[in-house]
Amino acid sequence: MASTEVPVKTNYDVIIIGGGPIGLACGLEAQSAGLQYLILEKGCLVNSLYNYPANMTFFSTSDRLEIGDVPFVSNNAKPTRSEALEYYRRVALHRKLNIKLFEEVENINPAVNDIYAIHTKKNHYLTKNVVIATGFYDIPYLMNVQGESLPKVTHYYEEPHFYALQKVVVVGANNSAVDAALETWRKGAEVTMIIRNDEIGSRVKYWAKPDIENRIKEGSIKAFFNAEVAEIREHEIDIKTPEGIVTLENDYVIAMTGYQPNLDFLRKIGITLSADEIMKPTYDDHTQETNLPHVYLAGVICGGMNTHSLFIENSRVHAVKIMEKITGESTSLNETT
Repeated sequence: MASTEVPVKTNYDVIIIGGGPIGLACGLEAQSAGLQYLILEKGCLVNSLYNYPANMTFFSTSDRLEIGDVPFVSNNAKPTRSEALEYYRRVALHRKLNIKLFEEVENINPAVNDIYAIHTKKNHYLTKNVVIATGFYDIPYLMNVQGESLPKVTHYYEEPHFYALQKVVVVGANNSAVDAALETWRKGAEVTMIIRNDEIGSRVKYWAKPDIENRIKEGSIKAFFNAEVAEIREHEIDIKTPEGIVTLENDYVIAMTGYQPNLDFLRKIGITLSADEIMKPTYDDHTQETNLPHVYLAGVICGGMNTHSLFIENSRVHAVKIMEKITGESTSLNETT
């Protein structure tokens, strides 16, 4: 009878959890340093970018998104989602990065001789060093209202054609919400925005902010400010406004309420978080090492709930700092096993 025991791989100096741009950057640095490494990604390659809206344009210029000294050439100064997917795919293929996709890490446990055991549904791995670069795009903020689980409600916006000729409510006032509102309106949707504060978000891309403000001003897109969703039903939505409850006919709700990192995972494996609402993980700014020896953080996960403080362009350096720390230490895993 065939054994059902999960195989164990023991020959890694470093395992990188997360196959987004920063995880790939860490892999490139590990490769350049001659380390035996593995990147584990729970979804597809650069899964977070794949889940971005189809027509999204980055705020950053292409050169600020480059990793591993591989040039990123785009048609315009600010690349699109499709160009970014092509770029990071080309980097992974050209540099032959060691990546296992669709393999989610479930737990990390200390083993013997300062080695960590990485557990997934498919394999168990042993490694001396762990890098967590998991981003923040996988867990949406919920509105916690009745009807949020209906099929008509989504926290991820893909492309606008689906919503043509439909009555659409967009919740939120930042980049994702503004893009969804403008694009679906231009495809013929009847769009209403529900905005918690009294204005469009200050971080909205400079070319989109006047566009949405003008569409609201002229009445092409309706907007309720200082408002929030009260209840969602199959064909209606209730909006709590300063003037009371407003009920609208509604076909779809695009809830662009933001996303959060998986801080519970960090807490589960023993990384300490700050006691305030930011819940910033503990790590050394010079090495990215956490309170767990040889466990490092890279990318936006370092900011805790402050997900707007770190981006691809200002966290690429994390990969360099981490690998400098790892290579500056003594023996590799192969010499200890």
